[in-house]
Parts: sequence; structure tokens; C-alpha cells
Amino acid sequence: MKFVAALRHPAVLLCLLGLLAAICSLRNILAVMPSDAGFGTLLFPDPANTAELLLHYAVLPRIVMALIAGGALGLSGALLQRILKNPLAEPATLGVSAGAYLMLAITGVFAPSILLVAQEWIAIAGAVLALVSVLGLSWNGGLAPETVTLSGLIVTLYCGTASAVLTLFNHDLLLGLFIWGAGYLDQQDWAGVLFLAPRLAFLAAAVALIARPLTILSLDERSARSLGLSTTTFRIVALALAAALTGLVTAWVGIISFIGLAAPAIAAGLGMRRIGGSALWSSLIGGLLLLLTDQIVLAFPVTYRLFPVGTMTALLAAPLLMVMILRLRPVPMSERSPQPSPRHVIRVPLLLAGLLIAVVPALWLAVAFGRGLDGWVLADGDTLAKLAAWRLPRALSAFAGGAMLALAGAILQRMTANPLASPEILGVSSGALVCIIAFILTVSTPTRWGQIGAGAAGALAMLIAMLILSNRPGYSGNRLLLLGISLSSISSFIVAVLMTSQDPRLGQLLSWLSGSTYAVTASDTAVSVAVTVLCCLIIPLIARWLALLSLGENAAASLGLPLIRSRSVLFSIAAVLTATATTLVGPFSFSGLMGPHLAGLIGFRRAASHLLASALIGGLVLLIADWAGRNLIFPYQIPAGLLATLIGGPFLLLLIGRKA
Repeated sequence: MKFVAALRHPAVLLCLLGLLAAICSLRNILAVMPSDAGFGTLLFPDPANTAELLLHYAVLPRIVMALIAGGALGLSGALLQRILKNPLAEPATLGVSAGAYLMLAITGVFAPSILLVAQEWIAIAGAVLALVSVLGLSWNGGLAPETVTLSGLIVTLYCGTASAVLTLFNHDLLLGLFIWGAGYLDQQDWAGVLFLAPRLAFLAAAVALIARPLTILSLDERSARSLGLSTTTFRIVALALAAALTGLVTAWVGIISFIGLAAPAIAAGLGMRRIGGSALWSSLIGGLLLLLTDQIVLAFPVTYRLFPVGTMTALLAAPLLMVMILRLRPVPMSERSPQPSPRHVIRVPLLLAGLLIAVVPALWLAVAFGRGLDGWVLADGDTLAKLAAWRLPRALSAFAGGAMLALAGAILQRMTANPLASPEILGVSSGALVCIIAFILTVSTPTRWGQIGAGAAGALAMLIAMLILSNRPGYSGNRLLLLGISLSSISSFIVAVLMTSQDPRLGQLLSWLSGSTYAVTASDTAVSVAVTVLCCLIIPLIARWLALLSLGENAAASLGLPLIRSRSVLFSIAAVLTATATTLVGPFSFSGLMGPHLAGLIGFRRAASHLLASALIGGLVLLIADWAGRNLIFPYQIPAGLLATLIGGPFLLLLIGRKA
């Protein structure tokens, strides 16, 4: 037993990662090093020997850069997961990377010459603005972990969507930014290492100095304050340190995904619970993970630019993370929102009636009112009948797609007691996405039904895998979401490779990925509406399960709830909703998160009313976004998924800030 316990120590994994990284690094070094040169040439190259100069000024700095960048991201992830008390937290949670990327994209489109002299400062400015936005939205709530996490995720989604809009209309212009954004570890000298190393070391030392307050912050709010700790002050300090670590790395090497999530999760799976040990081992594991991934990329027989290292980290680290997630101890779910007041109970039916009534005029306006060659027109009579033939299927599909994803998001958030739960990290969308991409790239004339069939097959495969995992005894909702993120990383890798390859089919795929109703047909609409109505009709049947699950697994089981069966049914419903919406109209990247939170912020608390309101709000948001995307820049169009995030994101952030 002692031997088995010793094998679980992080040092064992660290040695294994170090050995593999050293072997791959040595192989790449020997491939460049002249046969008659010794290893001393790495530090003291011959100025007349090109190969030796390449080793000293390109290969060796790249190795060191991978170690320090990965270490900083691992440390940042460990810090964020501790202060936000959420295993899904990572550097991207604060929107730092997405903010830096958006600022660079904006500069690249409108003032590209500035990038030549101030790229690092522009990226840092974007990161700082994203952090300030998150802190401003969370300030009234005392920087509560849930509020900070939710605000950060929405800022991340908003910045990512704004970047996607720029990408959609300036793909060729921003090609270089694609490569940088996917993780760019190329080095031409030691300037990057000399720039980052002392600054990251200073930040790491600052983290070590606040280790004790961070340990106290892991207690509940009241206990931490009773010990004399200013929780708000230290949360600001910790968030600033995490953002600085991520911002510096992002400014120099681009967006390196997954390291900030994988390294702390692996350390936790190996038993590291104290903040000091978790931070140390997360940093070491993160550095070696990034180095190993980068060296594997360089060993490929094709040019490494086709395989961005930032997304390759997700592909290679996902299997390792999945193994460690299954070994995490289950985390009991906390109690959810309090029971509504009598005044609230009276108001709920009126609010639901208002939402239901609003659907009909919204659909009518989406069909009748629009912009054409003659300007804005409100159609009637025969003209309205003609327009309905092609506008009504699109409007109904947008409403149904938004409603399905919002309903799935509401089920997941209540089932897992996690405000970050949404269909985007369920894993089902990723399965559909991978199979649809493979179908488009392998079939000479991909048909609409062929794409739907491929997407359904991928979603079904992912659904079966996740259902099998969800039936494990003691399974926790957070673990399920982490597995979904791990599986989603593979699809993110494929999309990133495609974006950097300049494939001519990229335009079609980008539109679909953005949440597009361009290609829907009447049969598509019938299927999506039927699934939406059916799932809404079963809300009364699952409302009690969700209400009991909100009390925690132990309390729910003591009240007679069959945990495994109820979770399987609820997860199946969410998966069917997600798969249908994804295969028919694409992955609307914001509806599944925005709909449930808007419903909760308006005042819906009980499970049944919250689920129905989430579906109605999600459908209306996507319906409005589809109409606006079709008319705002006529004759050009903006995908509904992107526009829903651009318009709905600030509104949701404002509501969250006021609610806090």
C-alpha cells in the first residue's frame, strides 16, 4: 500500500513528464546540431556556424520559454481555482487571454502599424481592461467567488465573440493573428525569456507571500472575516496576480489553452490540497506539460505551424486530465436559491404569461418587418405570405435553437449546482462539431442531411460515453463538467488547425460555428420545434428531481430520489436538446449560459418556472439576434450566435452587476 501511495505522489508524474520532455528535446536538438559539435555550443556558439547560432538563439530559448510560460499558467490556474472555489476556473475565467486577443485583433484591423512597435503593451492593455470589467461587475457583491467566475466567463465569451466577428469579415488580414492566438512559442533570441523570467519570478514570489491568507480564504466568508482577514482586499490581490501572470504570458507567446486548467486539476487529483503544495506542483506540471507538447509538435514531419502549440496542449493533456478527474473526490452540491416570497409567487405567472404572449408578435415581426432593396418594409397580404415561405422557417429555427440550448443550460446548472454549467462544455456539441467538420472536409459535395447525420452520430457517441461515466457511484456534477471540457478541447484543436490552414471551406464552417440559420429548411424547422415542445412538456415531470438535487445529494437521496436514474434522465434530456440545436443550426455559444441567468435575474426561482422561462428567454434572444443579423448591415449578414453575444452580453453583465 505504501508503494502504491508513493506512486501517486506528484514527484512521480513530474519525473515522468520531465523524462519524456528531455527525450523529445534532445531528439530535436540533435536533429539541428552539427555532428562534430558538442553540447557546449548551445551556450557558446560559433558565430560562423549557422546551425550553432540556430540552436543558441532559437531552439534553446524556445525550451526555456515553454517552461516559464507553462509554469506561470499552471500557477495562475491554481490561484484562480483556490480563490474562486471552482475546479472549472482557469486563466481564461477572468477574460485576460480573450481581452488581450480582442485588443490585438482590433489594432490589427484598424491600426496594424502599431503592432510593429507595441504588440506586448497592446495585449497587456486588453488583459487589464478585461480584468477591470470583471472586478467592476463583481465589486458590489464583495467579489464573491460565484459572481467573479460568472462575470469573467461572460467577459471571455463576449471578447471571443467580438474577435470572431472581426475574423468573419477580415479573415485574410488577421491570418497572422490566428497563428499567434493559437500559441506562438517561436523565439529569435533571448529577449522574450529575459523579458518574462524576472517579472514572472517576482509575481511567483508575491503569490508565496500571500499563501497564508489564501489558505484562510478557502474557509467560508464568515470564518475568514472572524480571523481578521479582509476577504475583498486579498481577493483583489490574488486576482491581480493571476491576471498579471496570464497577461504577461499572453502578451509574449499568445493564448496557450488548457494548461491553467489541466495542471491544477492533475495536482489536485494527486492529492495536493494545501495552497502552497498545489501552487508549486501546478507550476512545475504546467511547465513540463507545455514543454513536452511543444517538443512533440516540433518533431512532427510537417511544418509545426499547422499544429498550433497552444491548442495541441489541449489535445495531449486532455486524456491525462480525464484520468485524474475520475480520481477526484466527489464534491457535495451546496443548497441553491432560497424559497420565493409570497409576492414572488404571485408575480411568476404574470411574468410567464408575458413571455409566452411576446413570442407570437416577435415571430410576426421577424417575418413581416425587415430591410430590403427599398429600405425598411412592413409587409402584409401576399407579400407577407411570400416572405413567410423563407423567413418563417429561419425565425422558428432560431427561436427553437435558443430555447433548446437555454433549457439544457438551466437543467445542467440546477443539476450540478454550478453557475458555469452550459451545453458548450457538456461535450455533446464537441462530438457533433468534430464529425461535421470531418464530413465537410472528406466529402466532395456535402449535403445538409449528411451534415445533420454526421453531427447526430458524433453527438450520440459523446452522449453514450458521458452517460456511462455519469453512472459511476459517487459521481459529482463538477467532475462531469470537467470531463466535458476535456472532450471539448479536441474539437477546439481541430478548429484552430483549420483556421490557420487557409482552407477555402473555412468560410462555410465559420458561419456554422457562429450559430447560423442560413441553411435551415422546413424539415429542419419541424424537427427543432417538435423537440423543443416535447422537452417543454416534460418540465413538470423533472421539476421535482431538480428541486431535490438542489438540496445536495445526501438530502435528495434521503427524500427518496434515485440519484443515478434521475441524473441519467436529466443529462439525457440536456444532451438531446444540445445535439439537436447543434446539428440543425450550429453551436450558439451564448444562449445556454445567458438564458438561465437572465431568467434567474428577472425573478424565476422555482425549478419548473425557471426552466420554462429560460427556454422562452433563450428563444427570444436568438430570434431577435437572427432578425438583427439579417437586417443591420443588409445585404450582408451577421450570424445570430455572434450577434446574440454582442448584444446580450453587456445586458447580462449589467444585470449581474446590479443583482450583486
